[in-house]
Amino acid sequence: MFETRPDRDAEVALLGRSNVGKSTLMREITGHKFDTGGKPGVTREPNHYDWAPEDFVVTDLPGFGFMAGVDEGRREAIKTDIVRYVEQYAEQILVGVVVLDGKAAVDIIDRHSGPDEIPHTVELFSFLQEVGIPAVLAVNKMDKVDDRDERLDAIADRFGLYPPWQQWEEEVIAPISAKRGNIEPLNQAVRHHLHEAKRDDLFKFF
Repeated sequence: MFETRPDRDAEVALLGRSNVGKSTLMREITGHKFDTGGKPGVTREPNHYDWAPEDFVVTDLPGFGFMAGVDEGRREAIKTDIVRYVEQYAEQILVGVVVLDGKAAVDIIDRHSGPDEIPHTVELFSFLQEVGIPAVLAVNKMDKVDDRDERLDAIADRFGLYPPWQQWEEEVIAPISAKRGNIEPLNQAVRHHLHEAKRDDLFKFF
C-alpha cells in the first residue's frame, strides 16, 4: 500500500467503508476516471492522483468492512494497512475525508455499536483527529435521503458532534452527491482546512 505513493509533501486522503462512493468522489475531484465497481471492495490498493508542480496528491484509500468474496483476515489486513498509512503520512495529510453513505451510515454504525465495539468509521474519524489530521465527513448519496436534516443530525450525533449538524457544515459535515457532481459542500470544508494549513494555493483543486 505504500510503494505506489508519489513523493509529495501535501495530501488529501479519502477514507471509508466499501461501496460508499469514494472512487466516484475521487473522479469528481480530479476529473479522471478510476476503477469503480458495483461490488464492494473493488479498490484494493490506493488510487493516487498527483500534481508535481504543487507537490500535492489526492489519495483514495481502499474501502474496509464487508467485501463479497474477501475473507476476514484480508479485511483486517486492509484496515491495519490504512491505519499504518495514515500514521506514516500524518504530517503530509492536510485533510482526511471520511466518506459515508448518507442513507445507510446511521444503521451501520448502530449495528456495530456496543459495550465492546466501536464502529470502524467512528474509530477512524477519532483516529485522524488523534494524529493531528483535520477530519471531514463527506456524507454521500444525499440525493437518496428524504429526511435530510434529521439524518444529518443523527450522523453528527454518532460521531460525537453536537447537533444541529449545520453548526459543523463549514469544516466537518459536508452533504454531497458525488454521482450527480454535487460536491461543493466538501470543497468548502476542504478549503477551510487548506487555508488553516496556509495552502491557499491548492484551492484550485477544490
